[in-house]
Amino acid sequence: MLVEILSLCIGVLFAVSVIMVRLKASTRPTNAKKILLPPIFMSTGALMFLVPACRVSWKEAMIAFMIGMLFSILLIKTSKFEWKNNQVYLKRSKAFIFILLGLLLIRTIMKIMVEKSVNLPQTSGLFFILAFGMILPWRIVMYIMYKQFITNQKAIS
Repeated sequence: MLVEILSLCIGVLFAVSVIMVRLKASTRPTNAKKILLPPIFMSTGALMFLVPACRVSWKEAMIAFMIGMLFSILLIKTSKFEWKNNQVYLKRSKAFIFILLGLLLIRTIMKIMVEKSVNLPQTSGLFFILAFGMILPWRIVMYIMYKQFITNQKAIS
């Protein structure tokens, strides 16, 4: 029980730190590298599946990934760009923080429910897949939107 509570607290702490980083990111210009590198860096977390205790079935992995993709729609909808001082910035959305907090709440509730039927390492694996399923499409779409935004700005200039 203590391990589950500790893992939950650590997860919430990481999520809050991600929210803080995202809010701060809107104060600095962005570029393609800043958009595409997070899912690449995150993909190294898949090394956890080298440990047999973390492995889940393909069916469970696909369900977790699809739930993540579903969650990514909210992030995609709130990601917009703006042109300031001849640079591209992520436009801060008033809804973004509430969406991130809502997703955190939903993921926390899901984690508590899943932990009852799956061991802790497998739960970690499933939620890694869910998070990756959320971040990968979001960042790919963001990159496409960024490229279109740059092209439109060049056409205007």
